[in-house]
Amino acid sequence: MPASARRRLKVITVATVSATALVVSLVNHATASTTPGSEPEPQVKESATGAYIVQLDDSPVAEYDGDIAGLPATRIVPGGKLLRTATQVVSYVEHLARERTEVLAQVPDVKKLYDYNYTYAGFSARMSHDEAVKLAKASGVKSVEPSELQKQDTVDTPRFLGLSGRGGAWQQAGGVDKAGDGVIVGVIDSGFVPERASFAPLKTTKQSDALIAKKWKGTCQAGTEAPVTCNNKVIGARYFDAGIGDRPIPEEYRSPRDYGGHGTHTASTAAGNYGVDMSVLGRDYGKGSGIAPHARLAIYKVLWAVDASGGGSGTDADIVAGIDAAVADGVDVINYSISGSGSTFVNATGLAFLRAARAGVFVSTSAGNTGPGVSTVGKNYPWVTTVANGTHDRDVQTTVTLGNGKAYTGAGIGAGTPSAPVILAKDAGVAGANQTNLVLCMPDTLDPAKVEGKIVVCDRGVSARVDKSLQVKNAGGIGVILVNPTASTLDSDLHSVPTVHLDHVAGPEVKAYVGSTTAPTAQIGAAQTVRVNAPKVASTSSRGPALAGNGDLLKPDVMAPGTNVLAATTAFSAAGGQYAFMSGTSMAAPHVAGAAAVLKGKYPTWSPMAIKSALLTTGTDLDSSGKPIQNDSGSPGNPFGYGAGLIQPKNAMDPGLVYDSSYDDWAKFVCGSGQVASTHELCAKGKIDPSDLNYPTIAIGDLAGKQTVQRTVRNVGKLPEAYFPKVEGLAGFKVTVTPKVLVVLPGQSATYKVTVEHNGAPLEQYSFGKLNWRSARHVVSSTVAVRPLTVKAPVQVSGAGTSGSVQVPLTAGYSGTLQTSVSGLVPATTEQATLKNPGGVSFPTTNPAPNDHVAKFTVNVPAGTKYARFSTFDADYPAGTDLDVFVYRAGTSTLLGSSTGGSAEEEVNLAQPAGGAYDVYVDFYAGAAEQAVKLDHWEVNASTGNLTATPETQQVTAASQVSVTAAWTGLTAGTRYLGQLNFSDGADGRGTTVVRVNG
Repeated sequence: MPASARRRLKVITVATVSATALVVSLVNHATASTTPGSEPEPQVKESATGAYIVQLDDSPVAEYDGDIAGLPATRIVPGGKLLRTATQVVSYVEHLARERTEVLAQVPDVKKLYDYNYTYAGFSARMSHDEAVKLAKASGVKSVEPSELQKQDTVDTPRFLGLSGRGGAWQQAGGVDKAGDGVIVGVIDSGFVPERASFAPLKTTKQSDALIAKKWKGTCQAGTEAPVTCNNKVIGARYFDAGIGDRPIPEEYRSPRDYGGHGTHTASTAAGNYGVDMSVLGRDYGKGSGIAPHARLAIYKVLWAVDASGGGSGTDADIVAGIDAAVADGVDVINYSISGSGSTFVNATGLAFLRAARAGVFVSTSAGNTGPGVSTVGKNYPWVTTVANGTHDRDVQTTVTLGNGKAYTGAGIGAGTPSAPVILAKDAGVAGANQTNLVLCMPDTLDPAKVEGKIVVCDRGVSARVDKSLQVKNAGGIGVILVNPTASTLDSDLHSVPTVHLDHVAGPEVKAYVGSTTAPTAQIGAAQTVRVNAPKVASTSSRGPALAGNGDLLKPDVMAPGTNVLAATTAFSAAGGQYAFMSGTSMAAPHVAGAAAVLKGKYPTWSPMAIKSALLTTGTDLDSSGKPIQNDSGSPGNPFGYGAGLIQPKNAMDPGLVYDSSYDDWAKFVCGSGQVASTHELCAKGKIDPSDLNYPTIAIGDLAGKQTVQRTVRNVGKLPEAYFPKVEGLAGFKVTVTPKVLVVLPGQSATYKVTVEHNGAPLEQYSFGKLNWRSARHVVSSTVAVRPLTVKAPVQVSGAGTSGSVQVPLTAGYSGTLQTSVSGLVPATTEQATLKNPGGVSFPTTNPAPNDHVAKFTVNVPAGTKYARFSTFDADYPAGTDLDVFVYRAGTSTLLGSSTGGSAEEEVNLAQPAGGAYDVYVDFYAGAAEQAVKLDHWEVNASTGNLTATPETQQVTAASQVSVTAAWTGLTAGTRYLGQLNFSDGADGRGTTVVRVNG
């Protein structure tokens, strides 16, 4: 097999603490240490779960093109579906089984977990790291990667989104009993509770049942503990636990039955029955409904409760098995509210979803709950729809009245409290309690003697919100005032005692009263349902720009309600009840999955990307008051928070034009992104600039003066229409759209081009706007995000020797004078420690600490430093050594950057870091029993006289090609140096290229 087929792409997260966007540096370290023409040794990162996912050289069913004699092609043609019972599919699956047998014969003692055939060709198995490395070298094996642990991301939304009511999406679909009819929604999550009314049998027609029977090839796996049953609503259920291993906690069920509640909530939100009575803590909240109430459900349990909180986690091995099964079973839509990478397109999950989309399956994924920091959005694959968390206009509020008569309103549900003494958590601790943990009401910090009969003021953070009220209850308290220390969401959680959740503005006033009053009191009122202005972007919702794709793909795609969503859940999550409010992008994603099911039911021949287009081009960036959407902190929102805006299913039912794309387009996109080598199989059809993917939004993350992108639209209406373009926003750019009119017949397509030219907009900053195509009947909107560069320059250039030079090619982003200055070169400062007993487990990023296999180095970064780098090198260690590097601001648990590849070649960069101390942890993940480890670091600031740039000044015009020569002299042999070229337009524009030289 070619070396490229087994090459491991290593992703290094590069953090920045300036206002600039995060940058990803993609470095193929596997080839760096090999001689030309040699085959690199495959690097396999050791699995913390003990399981690995093995990808065969062969294509999965969805992609196999018939190149093996006697085995006809099984690949999915555009608009086709995967039929697992087809003769050619059965034959090819038998071939994959034979290939697996041959591969597994080379490691006879491994324990196979799953076979993958349809969206991923391979298997997962438990094995030692040595066996995994051996398999990676084996003939017939494309890659081996660890099966990592992933976590879950959480009645009135149908009205808010325009599904119900006159002219709503349900009515356009033919009524509530037609909304999602004939469509199967697969929910990959933590299972379901079959007894909930949301999953009761449907009244169906023979036509609908026949349609389902034709496509459904799945099963109802009852399980061995608390078995489940299926019906004509939930037509299938399966569970996957081989990867997770022994039951995580005794309360979990070895069946598709849900314990923690997450899966029940997402399933009932996406496609729960219509008209279900919902109540929480004895309060009636009326009748609720899933978004696609007449769709059928198929449940795939891959998440398992791993601790007393009920939080769900699952391994990649189980997750890929669930995706593979769902596609083969015949689902039309998948909801995936589980965490995932934000920096790669080509991990196992991403590739499985790639083949799912090729097989005609629409995939809705959660964007993640790590906001509001920039570039935190996950699952940035263009073939899925990534969903942000927005608030909606039904809010459940509670008011707390203090003894001084002042009242403050926040989030809360259920009953209130009588007037009672109130105490600050910081004053309610046991002797010797850690003060940081005490104010957060962490376990074992509160003193019952001080808390008994009182309301406690606790800060939000670190521990789960509901755990804080549990700690107060356990200490004898009767209520909680939960305070946001900084701007963030307000959540109506199901607490152990009455709780009001206040914002960062009210919190200090409440604390001031309690802390300065001799006998302070407070009373928490009963919850009230109110209408509020919405949506706002939840603070926790992950933000763009996406790390993957260099900003040339706008993620998240769209926003849906995800805060305080009421739906069915388990008794565990509902305090013995059946329904609960939950929040998170986990809760937003099933709204989009449900909306997609409604569209699929009305337009069964539409592709997943056509459905996605309809949802994105009809989204709104205005709130219910008609003003631009804001963040819930009160700051202005932008498309990196809400994508194309809040979904509007009513308008999506008649979008006018759609943007479609296929597997070939996605492959060219990935190849053009630089994440795979040009010899990779995804590059067989060539490559495109990622900005040219036929996507419903337009993103150019690296505009060098001028760029033209192309799009093709198809008329999905019944009449010919003439569309005229209008550009909104994008001040400081000249935007030209050609042609000036699109005349599109029903079912026909038209192509247009958009040229974006820098014309005074701030350099190095994103600007946003819209391209609206207007006809007499429709407005088809594409959100546009553009970042103009001062220069388009290499991230890094490298050289060797005590003296030498390298030419640096540049593309100018403006017309004027380009100035180039230098910083450095500076020699590496080396820290050293001896570590032993390599951990082989994931580093606890939220609670970093040194131990026998983790070294902590505190590095001082001088004020004014332009660039800092922290590195380890393969060349310094024996083969098989695996190190990971993590960087924090000293004394904090806020991760600034990490590098966790499968070798000892690690690198974390900080652009324009704040001066001060930084804690750098080096984790000895795998290797010899004992190893001396070295951390090299550089703090690049002023010129040191050993690096020059020629010319220092030159005239440039926008989009022109120029170059600068970096030359060095007087270096010490054997020393590693780092410097930087600094490009400037003489004003605010800037750009950089790192210069790395091995003396």
